Amino acid sequence: MVDANPVSLTVAPETASRLMRQASLASMAVATVLVGAKTAAWLITDSVSMLSSLIDSALDLVSSLITFIAVRQALMPADEDHRFGHGKAEALAGVAQAGFIAASSGGLVLTVIDRFLHPRPVQAELVGALVSALAIVLTVFLMLFQNHVVRRTGSLAISADRAHYTTDFVNNIAVGIGIFLSSRLGEPMIDLAVALGVAGYLAIGAWKIGRVSIDVLMDRELPAQDRKRILEIVRRHPGVRNVHDLRTRSSGQTQFIQLHVVLHPTMSLGRAHVMSDSVEAAIREAFPRAEVIVHVDPYVDDDLQAG
Repeated sequence: MVDANPVSLTVAPETASRLMRQASLASMAVATVLVGAKTAAWLITDSVSMLSSLIDSALDLVSSLITFIAVRQALMPADEDHRFGHGKAEALAGVAQAGFIAASSGGLVLTVIDRFLHPRPVQAELVGALVSALAIVLTVFLMLFQNHVVRRTGSLAISADRAHYTTDFVNNIAVGIGIFLSSRLGEPMIDLAVALGVAGYLAIGAWKIGRVSIDVLMDRELPAQDRKRILEIVRRHPGVRNVHDLRTRSSGQTQFIQLHVVLHPTMSLGRAHVMSDSVEAAIREAFPRAEVIVHVDPYVDDDLQAG
């Protein structure tokens, strides 16, 4: 599903931008093909589980379009009206995706209830199985590429989009098996059970995507291990007596780090400025995409606090 913790970014900003755009275009292309194939298969088989898979792919197409727009917006540089950049567009896309997935889960449950009250047998199961196999192959290749992009860029929007296709992958396997067994055994309830399981899986995916996206929008602190690493870097720096008031958050591809360093009170203003610049450089070496702000405090015993 969605990675809760940011990953180390290993590529230049230009390369990250290119990879993110390619991933969003690839997901739209795959979703378009699958929506067409599954629409035809649903009309032929009249399978509720195939309908569930079609709904999932249709939402993947919508969410992929949202991701494409969000990525373009998030990669725009900071301007006079957005001094901290446009990175939160990725998190907004994640919230929208979570809403679409949750709505589709609820709609699918209603469809299952209706078919339970008015059962009909699954038809032409071979068509449904072949379409599910096509979806599995395309989804696997797309997920491999998305994994590559997320590892190198840490993109929340691409990670959320990958979560959709992870559910789609599981969905396609379940649907193929469900259609085959339901038709062979003459038991429509198998088809409905698969569709209900997919609905539950979609609901879990919506929760995970929404939670991570909201954390970013609410400026949640970076993971504890990252905060610990920042403090260790600063405390190892020669001349720094202590560090406190560490504040961190993330927005798209950028991490924001603010902290106070305690220096000797007799240090000259010029020397203190050089020290603060050196601390910023050390943090940026470990967190290349970070915006770092260092405030200098004099050394006072009573004011020392743990970071």
